[in-house]
Amino acid sequence: LLFLLLVFFIGDRQIEKAWWVTDTMSTDVWGRWIGQNGVWNFTSLPDIPSYPSDYLQAVQATSVLACIFSGLGVFVFAVELFTLQKGRKFIVSGIFQSLACLFIMIAASIYTDRFHLEEHGSYGHCYILAWIAFGLTFISAVIYFALRKK
Repeated sequence: LLFLLLVFFIGDRQIEKAWWVTDTMSTDVWGRWIGQNGVWNFTSLPDIPSYPSDYLQAVQATSVLACIFSGLGVFVFAVELFTLQKGRKFIVSGIFQSLACLFIMIAASIYTDRFHLEEHGSYGHCYILAWIAFGLTFISAVIYFALRKK
């Protein structure tokens, strides 16, 4: 699960980490790649009304927070696994995973609602992975809340 969230930051080629893709452009939440004559050049995100910077910062911040809370959830689960008394539930781990779920849902929802409304293109791999990560993080949180140490 943490792997899906880290896809936003790690990859072998920047162009594959897109949230929005057209034939000549690939955009993520950190920058834009423009293809000209078979060469991809990195540019900063445009400062135009269709790319509101306040919403972009919210998407960036909640994406980073989702990664942080997902990692903390796994770490706390490992700690609780060895320190909880038998029969107790993994509540703290579930809270961290629920927060990660909430943050990635917020990031993907804002991106869906505020960006690329008038543009022709399609959502990229990372956008789809964000929604998959939301679902998996939600399932993980539910499992943590239901799981008891035996």
